Amino acid sequence: MKSEVKVRPAVESEVGLVLDFIRELAEFERRAHEVLASEEALRAALFGARPYAEVVLATVEGEPVGFALYFHTFSTFLARPGLYLEDLYVRPAARGHGVGSYLLSYLARIALERGCGRLDWAVLDWNEAALGFYRKLGAEVKAEWKICRLAGTALTRVAARG
Repeated sequence: MKSEVKVRPAVESEVGLVLDFIRELAEFERRAHEVLASEEALRAALFGARPYAEVVLATVEGEPVGFALYFHTFSTFLARPGLYLEDLYVRPAARGHGVGSYLLSYLARIALERGCGRLDWAVLDWNEAALGFYRKLGAEVKAEWKICRLAGTALTRVAARG
C-alpha cells in the first residue's frame, strides 16, 4: 500500500458503508450476533436532529479501508470534555500500513481543536495486536479500570427503581 491514506468525516449517504464496517468489526471481535443496528437507526443516530456520535472514514485511492466512530464525554476531574472512541476498524488488507495511526491522529487533532482533555477507548484483552499498537503510540492501558454495562432487562429493571 504505497498510496496516501486520507481521513475524512463520513456523510449521510455512506451509512450503509459504516454499517458494513460495524459488521466486519463485530465479526472480527467474535460478536456478530450482537449487532442489531440498522441503516435507519444508524442514520438517525449519526445524522438526525440530535447526532449522538460521529464517524470518520480512512480511504486509500478513494477506497474505504477503515473507520472510527466517536462521541463526546466529560471529565469531572479535568472539568473538560473528552472524546470516546467507540470503534476503530481497519480492513485486514490495509493493516500494517499506518491506517490506524492516521485515524487516531485525526481524532487526536479533533480532540485538541475542541478543547478536550483526553481521548479514551477500550480494547479487548485478547487483542494483542491492538494493545501493542496502542502502547507504541504512547497510550496508557488502564488495567485497574473495568467496564461496567447495564443493558436489556437489567437496564429496564434499574430504570424502574424508585
